[in-house]
Amino acid sequence: MALTTRQRRPLPSDPPPSSPIYTKYDKPSRRLGDGGREEEKSLGWFVPVFALGMLRYMSATTNIIHDCDEVFNYWEPLHYLLYKSGFQTWEYSSEFALRSYLYILFHELVGRPASWLFAEDKVRVFYAVRLFLGLLSVTTDAVLVVALSRKYGRRLASYTLAMLCLTSGCFFASTSFLPSSFSMYAISLASGFFLLEKYAMAVAVSAAGVILGWPFSILAFLPVVFYSLARRFKQAFLAGAATSVTLLALSVFVDYQYYRRWTSSVLNLVVYNVVGGGESHLYGIEGPLYYLRNAFNNFNFGFVLALLFVGILPIARKKYAPGLVVVVSPVYIWLLFMSMQPHKEERFLYPIYPLICVAASAVIESFPDIFRDKYDPNANFVMVTTAKVLRPFVLGLILCASHSRTFSLVNGYAAPIEVYKILQHHDDAGPGSVVCVGSEWHRYPSSFFIPNYVGEVRWLDDGFRGLLPLPFNSTLGGTSAAPSYFNNENKASDQQFLQDVEACTFLVELQLNRPYPSRGSDLSKWEPIAALPYLDREFSPPLYRSFFIPYLWQQRNVFGLYKLFRRIRN
Repeated sequence: MALTTRQRRPLPSDPPPSSPIYTKYDKPSRRLGDGGREEEKSLGWFVPVFALGMLRYMSATTNIIHDCDEVFNYWEPLHYLLYKSGFQTWEYSSEFALRSYLYILFHELVGRPASWLFAEDKVRVFYAVRLFLGLLSVTTDAVLVVALSRKYGRRLASYTLAMLCLTSGCFFASTSFLPSSFSMYAISLASGFFLLEKYAMAVAVSAAGVILGWPFSILAFLPVVFYSLARRFKQAFLAGAATSVTLLALSVFVDYQYYRRWTSSVLNLVVYNVVGGGESHLYGIEGPLYYLRNAFNNFNFGFVLALLFVGILPIARKKYAPGLVVVVSPVYIWLLFMSMQPHKEERFLYPIYPLICVAASAVIESFPDIFRDKYDPNANFVMVTTAKVLRPFVLGLILCASHSRTFSLVNGYAAPIEVYKILQHHDDAGPGSVVCVGSEWHRYPSSFFIPNYVGEVRWLDDGFRGLLPLPFNSTLGGTSAAPSYFNNENKASDQQFLQDVEACTFLVELQLNRPYPSRGSDLSKWEPIAALPYLDREFSPPLYRSFFIPYLWQQRNVFGLYKLFRRIRN
């Protein structure tokens, strides 16, 4: 008679008998569970939300504006919707309609109540919107961290959390008012949902990141979308299709309300840059190594480790394939694709910043696996132990270097925002005052820093021959206007400069140690009312200007003065 053995009924705490994706149950841990298997407690919500919340608050209140495109294509249209004044770029001319007002309206949900609450204090409205951006970043990054913890354990999640909080790239991108930052939020959230096996939600968030955020970021979402469709095709497809159709229809409707013609800004942007060849080279081109240098500046050795993620797969395949491989793969796809484009901007890398943190953290977490013998756990004991000790040391080095860069940029380049804030204390200049800006137009922090007594901000001719933003023209229709002075060839308009400098009440200038005079140097006409140090990039050594090194940062770098002048009336 054959002998049979009774098998116990699986307990709820037991892992599934077969799982296509490595989970925390496959990883040895320290605490015994109910079924006798060692298991690890996942990271809860409190720590990620609290840590990210503190750092995003710091970013919202101290972050500089890194790109004039953020000001003129996003802050200025928002200011116009709130206060009926602001600068317009050619992309917002109804003739071209390359920018989506749906994206601006999404931020007006916060900006409008803040403008009612703070009345004439527009600076507070600016920071209220920034805090909203920080809140979005906290929410999406927290989902990603918790998903990593539940799938791969506390250590990988904790390392990722530390890098999301403290790396320079994430610190600055998290509160930037840019579609690429919105796509970054969406990638964090979609990756988190994917790891939590909520595939329909992952695809829906991906669609929102592409349509409401940046259309070209679709390439970074493809791995998660394709794998989600492969796992739950019907649900994922319906969720993605419904989200896409809804947002596209809403975008067309909103664009009609502002451009006063039926058009799709999403389609226009794609056609201009892809089908029509685009003219982005008119705004500068960079070499193929631009993004590698830029990513190293923002993540230092963390970026190097992120690139090595593929190298550790042969020894960490069981842990990371296919789940984490799908999540991290956009780092390589996006870097390769963007490096081939002639026109490059730092903000174009924003969508993959959280994934760089995940990839680098996975490599650090796998240090002991490099030396561990899977057939003999006791072999190479010294090397494995050394690798374990090395993990927090390497992470600490990356975070210290990142904090050093963050500190250098915030303290070296914060002068423009702080100088414009001084204007609110000089309302005795009277209504209709004119603020004039010459070569510093590209560091203009937005009209949120211009008090109501100032009648207008005007540009002065300092030799720039490209097309500058001009004020929204309410006479021509405001957002629906198609002014003849705008063009898509970056050709200067004869209306963009103020000809009569005597009309200027205030003057903003950056005074550097250069062998040519500045307008503000004529102290018989101008009285300096504010002056703050500004890092002179051209004459400061790359190492000392990029990273804050105590004492040496002040001694080795060269500084100019960012000044605000007031005209002396005789």
